[in-house]
Amino acid sequence: MSLEEEKQGQETALEEQSYNAEQITVLKGLEAVRMRPAMYIGSTGTKGLHHLFVEVVDNSIDEALAGYCTAITVTLHADNSISVLDNGRGFPVDIHPEMGLPGVQVAMTVLHAGGKFGAGGYKVSGGLHGVGVSAVNALSAWMVTEVYRDGHIYRQRYERGEAVTSLEIVGKTKVTGTRQTWMADREIFEQIEYHLDIFVQRLRELAYLNKGIKIILTDERPGETQGQTQEFYYKTGISAFVEHLNRNKDPLHKVVYFDRSREDTQVEIALQYNDSYQENILTFANNIHTTEGGAHLSGFKTALTRVINNYGRKAGILKEKDSNFTGDDVREGLTAVISVKLLHPQFEGQTKTKLGNSEIEGIVNSIVGEGLTEFLEENPTTARKIIEKSLTAARAREAARRASELVKRQSALENAALPGKLADCTERDPSKCEIYLVEGDSAGGSAKQGRDRRFQAVLPLRGKILNVEKKRIDQALDNQEIKSLITALGTGITKSASSEGAARDSENGNGNGHSNGNGNGKDDLSTFDVGKLRYDRVIIMADADVDGQHIRTLLLTFFFRYMRPLVEEGHIYIAQPPLFQIRSGKQYTYAKDEDERDRLVKSIGRRDVLVRRFKGLGEMNAEELRDTTMDPQQRTIAQVSLEDAVEADEIFTILMGDKVEPRRNFIEAHAKEVADVDWHGS
Repeated sequence: MSLEEEKQGQETALEEQSYNAEQITVLKGLEAVRMRPAMYIGSTGTKGLHHLFVEVVDNSIDEALAGYCTAITVTLHADNSISVLDNGRGFPVDIHPEMGLPGVQVAMTVLHAGGKFGAGGYKVSGGLHGVGVSAVNALSAWMVTEVYRDGHIYRQRYERGEAVTSLEIVGKTKVTGTRQTWMADREIFEQIEYHLDIFVQRLRELAYLNKGIKIILTDERPGETQGQTQEFYYKTGISAFVEHLNRNKDPLHKVVYFDRSREDTQVEIALQYNDSYQENILTFANNIHTTEGGAHLSGFKTALTRVINNYGRKAGILKEKDSNFTGDDVREGLTAVISVKLLHPQFEGQTKTKLGNSEIEGIVNSIVGEGLTEFLEENPTTARKIIEKSLTAARAREAARRASELVKRQSALENAALPGKLADCTERDPSKCEIYLVEGDSAGGSAKQGRDRRFQAVLPLRGKILNVEKKRIDQALDNQEIKSLITALGTGITKSASSEGAARDSENGNGNGHSNGNGNGKDDLSTFDVGKLRYDRVIIMADADVDGQHIRTLLLTFFFRYMRPLVEEGHIYIAQPPLFQIRSGKQYTYAKDEDERDRLVKSIGRRDVLVRRFKGLGEMNAEELRDTTMDPQQRTIAQVSLEDAVEADEIFTILMGDKVEPRRNFIEAHAKEVADVDWHGS
């Protein structure tokens, strides 16, 4: 190689390694949203698809918060397009001074363009980043915006985020408002399939949080719900929300409600105690459900505990020698909704699940302190019921504390402390381990023989565990099967099942110098630690009959009430054992139900086919159980997820609670939907 050739080669190499401005790609308009949709709507699956609807409806709700909108109509059209109509002010249609385009076109086609950045369009809003409706536009095959304003109807059409028509006047009107209609883009979304219950849940929630606003939902799609119209309107707002949450429980008093403003922040609180053992606290900031709580939840908890302790001592129910109630004590049986509306909310994380404004904690603390103190002093009979409820909870907590000492997890080296029935695995890395919770000793024996002992553990459960929905925690901890389960898993338990994350918050807020009885500033039973989970997958394996379904439900009730983070983080699974074995010669196949059995028999097409029905796991030998239900290469397991904590709480209350009437109504309403129920052994 000559010197000249070598020099040219070096220059070429330098050019390949260089990183110049010309190599930086500039995405124009809404290209960034289409290229990385998950950054803006979370995913391109079911959640992301429905998030488009949430963004558009939130714009209408922001008009309501500003005082200009009283009605919203949502329609699911037959072609799977969606429209949202409100009677707000309507998008601005005048020319934007910098962009030279109509204001509506700027809002629809430019990221971070909107009336929520301090220019006076909105004081309070849920949409903060200016990417809401423009992101919907970008991810839609087409979108049509109609604006009713200044006596005219304006219309503009967009395709995949770009305007394909100018803003046109297409008619006259005497009303104001905006109608958004869009068709989600099949190039972006895995499947265009809307679930009506998601719409109902969000619209009902918004109607509760914004009292006096009327929201109408119509489904025009073919099917059972075609033509169905639902109206959501709640004159008393979140008070009605609390009544709804408690409708299947026995309340101890009427809903306590107060609404006060301070420092440009509005705080609405509604609460009511019932005779159950769980707490259910929902928090919202600017209509956004903050599922992980945050500053407003902390302020509420601190004030609640302080006020009830102060009143208990003032009334002489708490004696000088008595320890203060803990936060868990005063929240047992409490249902509450906390709604704050503020100018500049700061949410932790892109999903906006936790409110981070530190000043809100003090504001809520002060308002709850004043409002609740006034209520208790003005309603001594109700006040005494609440204090006595807390006193009973405190006594049970002490009993539970003693019981919990018996079920605390020991280190992996102290295997002698693990349940004697547990057949543990040899692997010590929890992320590689799984445990089968097996119904009965017979099936447990087969499972122990059929497992891969390197990473699979088996815990046989004798019969049906206690229904924790009907028992206080100290009674639950006295149950041997529950003791074994808690000890085997190793995480400890959460005291209660607040919908805002019982394991994440441990505010006690005693606030007056009295000891809470445990010396460490935390509730005795708030010891759940998912980091101590000994098995990454917890698999419920029960028979496919009614008894097996009942056992699964009892276990799921326990996990939801006292180990909810395991459900939320996807650690709970349900094994799917087959109902049938199909034998043809020396070949075996398995079918999970009658339909699959018939399909397999037909596909084999031979006369010597033998079909065997398993009546239970105990009928399977170790090899059959391994091949069908335990071998990761062949088995099918269903992961349990928590899509809607409010609905889940309601279902567990109905199906597993004390009240018979709601359960009978539920069964009558859904009896026709039941299929493939095996009544053997019921």
